[in-house]
Amino acid sequence: MGRIPHQVFNCSAGCTVEATLNLIGGKWKGVILYRLLAGQVLRFNELRRLLPNITQRMLTNQLRELERDGLIARKVYPEVPPKVEYRLTDYGQTLAPVILALKAWGDTHVAKTAAPQEQAI
Repeated sequence: MGRIPHQVFNCSAGCTVEATLNLIGGKWKGVILYRLLAGQVLRFNELRRLLPNITQRMLTNQLRELERDGLIARKVYPEVPPKVEYRLTDYGQTLAPVILALKAWGDTHVAKTAAPQEQAI
């Protein structure tokens, strides 16, 4: 049985880290936010192409959660076939330093972990 996340974050120091991770945590949300940060406005299928390992259902669920939390905005155009665009909200844009810091740390981590493997060859 998994750990039940807090519903109210009026707890000890560090609890706000948990609150942030509840919003952007998981395998795909950070990557979706990064792609929207870099691409400004993306359609659903553009996101699918940028994230080839995500299923359509998972992408839909993650986008719905990000929209529910006010981090992205969804715009539906009344066309056939339907055209849906996603963009970061102003609130979602405030995560830019966090997402970019995660990317910078990840770049360093990947370079660090790749270096020993290259030396072994």
